[in-house]
Amino acid sequence: MLTEAGRITRRPHPDGIEACIRDTNVNVWGLVEWRRLGRSDTEILRSIPGLSAEDLAAAWDYYESHREEIDGFIRRNAEA
Repeated sequence: MLTEAGRITRRPHPDGIEACIRDTNVNVWGLVEWRRLGRSDTEILRSIPGLSAEDLAAAWDYYESHREEIDGFIRRNAEA
């Protein structure tokens, strides 16, 4: 299922439904975690070939609308 202007794909994951950029393995929770660690949008874009500023904007919008879901993935990843 695509959301956020067709840039976010939601797909099954063992821990629930995972939101990713388009049909890639770049997940929204990972981008949010990088941002929390102080990476700028420019640094993130340089680190992930093919990622666009529009993709990041969609990820940030998705996070604003789905904080509990994304924070849960970040928490579970930290506990792993």
